[in-house]
Amino acid sequence: MIVYTCHGAALGVTGSCHLVECGESRVLVDCGLFQGSRDAVKANLRDFGFEPRSIDAVLLTHAHLDHCGRLPKLVRDGFAGPIVCTAATRDLARIVLLDAAQLQEEDVRRARRRGVADAMPLSTVDDAFRAMESFNRSAAYDAPMDVAPGVRVTFLDAGHILGSASLLLELDDGRERRRMVFSGDVGHRGAGILRPPRPAPPADVVVMETTYGDRPHRAFEATRDEFLSAVRQTLAAGGNVVIPTFALERAQEILYCLHAGVHDGAIPASMTVFLDSPMAISATDVFRRHPDGFSEGFRDRLRHGDPFAAPHMHFTRSVEESMAINAIDGGAVILAGSGMCTGGRIRHHLRHNLERTRSSVVFVGYAAEGTPARAIVDGCKSLRIGRRDVPVRARVWTINGFSAHADAPELLAWLGDEPRQRVFLVHGEATRGMAAMRQTLQRRGVAAVCPGYEKACRLA
Repeated sequence: MIVYTCHGAALGVTGSCHLVECGESRVLVDCGLFQGSRDAVKANLRDFGFEPRSIDAVLLTHAHLDHCGRLPKLVRDGFAGPIVCTAATRDLARIVLLDAAQLQEEDVRRARRRGVADAMPLSTVDDAFRAMESFNRSAAYDAPMDVAPGVRVTFLDAGHILGSASLLLELDDGRERRRMVFSGDVGHRGAGILRPPRPAPPADVVVMETTYGDRPHRAFEATRDEFLSAVRQTLAAGGNVVIPTFALERAQEILYCLHAGVHDGAIPASMTVFLDSPMAISATDVFRRHPDGFSEGFRDRLRHGDPFAAPHMHFTRSVEESMAINAIDGGAVILAGSGMCTGGRIRHHLRHNLERTRSSVVFVGYAAEGTPARAIVDGCKSLRIGRRDVPVRARVWTINGFSAHADAPELLAWLGDEPRQRVFLVHGEATRGMAAMRQTLQRRGVAAVCPGYEKACRLA
């Protein structure tokens, strides 16, 4: 019997976690954090809907936290098999998991100082290190490998972030065979740093993300021009540009855009740029170590200098360096995490800049429902940061064309016209991207299904 069960990103965007059972074999695709609301905290802490000890292998599509963040908990709860991913994903996941564990431990220490004696982190730094020991099998793109009896996987370049992959599973339970594709997160062509995503191969069943299943992105050239205009206008007004930034891919793309903007004379070379994110700094180093993941055009640029560096660039790793930025009331471009403003250093930069009319907050990524980023984007008049309500007087820019996710036309192009028995839609807002993509596919005669949480679907 071959069975698929969605244990995360069902009728929602985060918490990607998919169980495939093939005969006696059990393989997990991703094991990510739920993010974006208080309910997400409870969802992360509860038991898995399966026995971790029974899982033969985890196949990790990429290193974003909503795809890998619960791996330390999975290992702590008994999983003892290999975590299989590309080499670049392994290097990035190490950074992401350690950073998340450190933040969780800091949150617990603060909670205990406030008198919450039973506060516990989802995972500790020790948990993260133990999980990293399970990253003992690396996958190369387009090279089939057996991961459990009756389960063969091929990693295909997804073009989302460095090392990201879609997965082709060839399943054989001894009586029937099925080909199953997991999209992971499909990349947007964007700035051309990475190679474009490989289209979905022929398969009986496809599990596809729908983050932007309801809309097209604007052309990247228009996106870049608007971004540079936001920077230029804010600096001319004497303010700071605060950019909530995802550490993987988005930070590197914005650094490259700033570098090119200075080179082309679109923004002043005199501006000071701060990459105020230890994780983004480390991730940028990983990018430099894996040039094989870049497009041919971007590899050519690497041969002529560092496209991730602006003229007055500062990498701020320490807390003291980060806090010193707050003394600057104008002329700075500040990139800091997290991208959805749920934690990290961006919070204190918002606290110091949101009420400044000369400054701008520039969102260059997805803002999930229930996050502070979405509240600002939706026009809130003030934002609770720590114990203070900070008035929102800064100009707010929302520039979505930088997305690392494919838009609706790109998702349809990725899926192609191959016949499919079923397409499971996941990783999207139920009433937006997921609903729109389902309607589009159904109009085309495709059996599109939005699987329920922990509802087993028999494939053979």
